[in-house]
Amino acid sequence: MSSGVSPTHSKTTCQSCPVCFSLYQKMDEPETDFNLKVVLVSFKQCLNEKEEVLLDHYITSWKGLVRFLNSLGTIFSFISKDVVSKLQIIERLRGGPQHEHYQSLQSMVAYELGHQLVDLERRSRHPDSGCRTVLRLHRALRWLQLFLEGLRTSPEDARTSTLCTDSYNASLAAYHPWIVRRAVTVAFCTLPTRKAFLEAMNVGTTEEAVEMLGEALPFIERVYTVSQKLYTEHSLLDLP
Repeated sequence: MSSGVSPTHSKTTCQSCPVCFSLYQKMDEPETDFNLKVVLVSFKQCLNEKEEVLLDHYITSWKGLVRFLNSLGTIFSFISKDVVSKLQIIERLRGGPQHEHYQSLQSMVAYELGHQLVDLERRSRHPDSGCRTVLRLHRALRWLQLFLEGLRTSPEDARTSTLCTDSYNASLAAYHPWIVRRAVTVAFCTLPTRKAFLEAMNVGTTEEAVEMLGEALPFIERVYTVSQKLYTEHSLLDLP
């Protein structure tokens, strides 16, 4: 899965690229129905030249994904509502007195660990630390990345309930109690068809939606990989 555009390709360096220029125009348009192209652009901007995850763009990218989930009805509300609450925490940190330390994921981790602002073994004094909050978003991003990749590569008659359950079991399920896992997998049985999912992306035909996923997912995957490496290096993947 690859793309001809670099993950660090930015607005200032791609004005001459017809594809990117049209996408940035879309970003500047008034509120419209969700379009996966918007998420493609925002995830491209999440990483700077140093491969630091910029939190403002990370928030914007997740808001686009939430719009996509919400456009599918209430089936994914258990995830989207939690994501929204986590985004609000990060936005408060970005707007708070220490906002300069929350410009990137890397600066946030360094600041919070350096000032002992992270509950490493059990939740106590810092239940809403940035490190813990982004970790929850990070796990959810993995689920959505796997599910979208399943939609992209699966045959037309693939059962979305199976695709979504497999993605969930490979990501979020390990962090949910049994009763939640059971309720979620039962709810997945009511998911719409693969064609309905692809049409909900509002990028044209199902073939065009599949092509768009091929362009978008490498950027999401790169952001996930950089974040995973950072959390692994600092032993933060199992924060309570």
